[in-house]
Amino acid sequence: MTLLKKYRVLVVDDSPIMQALISRMLSSLAEVEVVATASDAFEAREKLVELAPDVMTLDIDMPKLDGLAFLEKVMKHFPTPTVVVSSLAEKGSKVSLRAVELGAIRAVEKPKVQAGRSLQEASAEICAAVIEAGKARTQPRFKLASEAAEVSSGNARQSSATDSAVEALLARKIIAIASSTGGTEALKTVLRNLPAAIPPMVVVQHMPALFTTQYAQHLQEICAFRVREAKDGDLVIPGQLFLAPGDFHMEVERRGGLRIRLHQGPMLHGVRPAADYLFESVAKIMGQHALGVVLTGMGRDGASGLLSMKNAGAKTIVQDEKSSVVFGMPKAAIEVGAADQIVGLNRIAAKIIDWVEKAKNSPVKKAG
Repeated sequence: MTLLKKYRVLVVDDSPIMQALISRMLSSLAEVEVVATASDAFEAREKLVELAPDVMTLDIDMPKLDGLAFLEKVMKHFPTPTVVVSSLAEKGSKVSLRAVELGAIRAVEKPKVQAGRSLQEASAEICAAVIEAGKARTQPRFKLASEAAEVSSGNARQSSATDSAVEALLARKIIAIASSTGGTEALKTVLRNLPAAIPPMVVVQHMPALFTTQYAQHLQEICAFRVREAKDGDLVIPGQLFLAPGDFHMEVERRGGLRIRLHQGPMLHGVRPAADYLFESVAKIMGQHALGVVLTGMGRDGASGLLSMKNAGAKTIVQDEKSSVVFGMPKAAIEVGAADQIVGLNRIAAKIIDWVEKAKNSPVKKAG
């Protein structure tokens, strides 16, 4: 008889009532065991070191050290799949976005003790988030390797986009990226090290509708090129990244130039936006003039679309298991044979830069 795998959970909250409530919710799950509770960050740190739990739930508004500051330290020094449970974590709030950026698997609003329906809904959301976190494997944040740093040092902040010949070459290329769980940080690791003179980039990151605008704004602060949340009909041009808005699938199409098409077709793999929609359109429109990248994420989204891109002549890169927070999406892409290269997160920027340099130096026939 096979014993059921139990996810060992540490509950961190300064309220004894909330500790007990969250513990009771999680203890109702056969696959969860609450191994300890903690009232502040310092107590939580000791429990993390002593017990090495599979998952931590974390409050934000706590004494001594707030939850976001603690989460940042945890992800750097003792990475643990974390679900933020806080009254400040309303959907679309800056706190929720920041928690996800720092590495939380999900941010969930605290249950309201005196509202029965809200309590039931919150319980279901917290339990689902903890199970999701239990399936994740968090890795420390990676700095760009010296290989990538050397390649990018002479290019990353120098904009050669003013060179019309180079821009014309870059306009005939496109980079399509897919990511999900753990992807907000993975994308930052990759994008902050790319040059301003870059082909158009189209990115699907699985995020709720209220998150993507803020996330695009945050990416703009660290990137050398322009970053924006995509709008239907946007002209896709070099030196810009278009992020799929939450709850909309994104594709590219030829319509007076290469343009963004947004729609709310059926969810695919349980998500909207889905990368497969984007990748399939890139394969059809851009063929061999595209680069496809699949980063960390849960599920299978992006695998079949990346294979279509590869079959159309595109180059493809997939993040390796060691550096992935969740290896679901990269693994699925590898299993279907869609990966030209399987690369650690800290080397992906260098690989993209290499592809871009070849694009700038190798004139091509018009795509599509």
